[in-house]
Amino acid sequence: MLSRLFRMHGLFVASHPWEVIVGTVTLTICMMSMKMFTGNDKICGWNYECPKSEEDVLSSDIIILTITRCIAILYIYFQFQNLRQLGSKYILGIAGLFTIFSSFVFSTVVIHFLDKELTGLNEALPFFLLLVDLSRASALAKFALSSNSQDEVRENISRGMAILGPTFTLDALVECLVIGVGTMSGVRQLEIMCCFGCMSVLANYFVFMTFFPACVSLVLELSRESREGRPIWQLSHFARVLEEEENKPNPVTQRVKMIMSLGLVLVHAHSRWIAEPSAQNSTAEISMGLDESAPKRIEPNVSLWQFYLSRMASMDIEQVITLGLAFLLAVKYIFFEQTEMESTLSLKNPITSPLVIQKKNPEHCCIKQSVPLKSNPSPRKVENLPLAKDRKDEVKMPVVQESPSKATFVVGNCTSSETSPVSDSKYPGIELPKEIRSIEECLSIFKNDKMGAKFLSDAEVISLVSAKYIPAYKLETLMETQERGVSIRRQMLSQKLPEPSSLQRLPYKNYDYSLVLGACCENVIGYMPIPVGVAGPLLLDKKEFQVPMATTEGCLVASTNRGCRAICLGGGASSRILADGMTRGPVVRLPTACQAAEVKAWLETPEGFKIIKDAFDSTSRFARLQRLQIGLAGRNLYIRFSSRTGDAMGMNMISKVSSRICSVHLNNYFKIH
Repeated sequence: MLSRLFRMHGLFVASHPWEVIVGTVTLTICMMSMKMFTGNDKICGWNYECPKSEEDVLSSDIIILTITRCIAILYIYFQFQNLRQLGSKYILGIAGLFTIFSSFVFSTVVIHFLDKELTGLNEALPFFLLLVDLSRASALAKFALSSNSQDEVRENISRGMAILGPTFTLDALVECLVIGVGTMSGVRQLEIMCCFGCMSVLANYFVFMTFFPACVSLVLELSRESREGRPIWQLSHFARVLEEEENKPNPVTQRVKMIMSLGLVLVHAHSRWIAEPSAQNSTAEISMGLDESAPKRIEPNVSLWQFYLSRMASMDIEQVITLGLAFLLAVKYIFFEQTEMESTLSLKNPITSPLVIQKKNPEHCCIKQSVPLKSNPSPRKVENLPLAKDRKDEVKMPVVQESPSKATFVVGNCTSSETSPVSDSKYPGIELPKEIRSIEECLSIFKNDKMGAKFLSDAEVISLVSAKYIPAYKLETLMETQERGVSIRRQMLSQKLPEPSSLQRLPYKNYDYSLVLGACCENVIGYMPIPVGVAGPLLLDKKEFQVPMATTEGCLVASTNRGCRAICLGGGASSRILADGMTRGPVVRLPTACQAAEVKAWLETPEGFKIIKDAFDSTSRFARLQRLQIGLAGRNLYIRFSSRTGDAMGMNMISKVSSRICSVHLNNYFKIH
């Protein structure tokens, strides 16, 4: 019941974001300007002389308050640092909006409800920052970011509110009751800080339930692409079903919190309504920010804005320390955090880390990346191999990587798009000339069994391909390594493209091309890494299967996983194979319609079908003829072969077998065309 109410509330807020935002901002401004609960115009230090402002502050209090401020700033910094690891600028922006507006609402409450002025706000903000929890805000934002359309955004926000709302409400209640115990301690400073904490929890709860979901819905609605209509916020990190969607709150924890809340309510009721009136009045005076001695009214010497400006300009040593720490962390977060994150992610994901340090000309370099190589007593530099005919640099041989399990995405520079890496370890005694040799000399070296392609530079191999001495489709088999053949083909293709750097981010190194050649692809120029997810278990025919899926489509694996889960909860699925086979329908033409009718009649006899089936099955190891479907139209005879093909799709298999049956076997019995 409670989750249903929160779902309805979330759907309403997400469906009317403008109304909720304007209403929340208007209410906040009214609270600030109209002073709904406190109507006095007392401003200590400007038009009133308040005795409490003249109290001496102990040095230990200043040290504790300074440490508290620094801890609060570090806490907020680490929370934003954790959010940044998600890789979503929307999460950061929405969380920042949540923090700023919560602080604004809390400041309003402190200034006007407790009548604490800016001095009270200065003491209150550290406690507010310590009680800010961006994890719930980011969790609700993740629900919205996993959507594909604006309607789904509203539905996901309502579902997130239904799941997070009851938990957040109970947590806010428990926090207020626990922190509120301190307001009954009798220690003035402790009571004021606990009162600040309660106001901070209430302000966070108010913003989370109203302003924040409306802002999430509005921001994602305004960030849609205008051309294709596809939301640009959809990220790979959120293209899966969130754990919060599947897992309900822990009932044991919820019960403990409810029992704790009831106990704290009894404690508050006993202390505030049953205890002595003196303690109750003392607590009320402190919580409402009243002074024991009456303040004296004075005439202001300056205007109000000059008074506030002078107070903000006068900074103590603790304020300098706090602002300095905040400034340093802000500079680190804005200018240095991204670099550190990229280096950390590159270490975690080796497929994006280059294995070879490449030396590139600054005017031609498109991407600069480098990582330390393996320990080597005398590392040597790697030079690019330009394809121009007037090159002057020495050309060395391609590198053979030691570790085949890693790949590099840095493929070369903007002019040639390819880098010819150099390795001195495999061919230490081979030195190639600086200039390209003649076609005849290159051809003789290539055909020499003792020398071969490893004694030719890439440019010389390209010249042989251009002269038709080397087929371009056989580069992998004719080069000393298959990877070099792919690299040369990429260089040849880059020269013909309008943008030579088009293949720059397509990886090609450290791949086992023996699995590709003659099997699944020709004229290879690289490979594309595709993430592989798993869906399941799928309960099929009383057996559980894990279904791997290679895809770049967001939410595809998650949707399949939900379907598998629904099938399992429904008792599983049963399967049967219907009409397993592949068909081909060639047409043959006979000299006369009578002969076509005779062929049709012969094929429909058991003897004729047996002859064709034996010939058909002997042509392939997997093809097995099941039936013939024959149609006659004049001299044209339409023969549809229906055959099983084993585990293969069998399109090419059946096409070849059908063509052979018509052109060879039927031609032995009848004169067909």
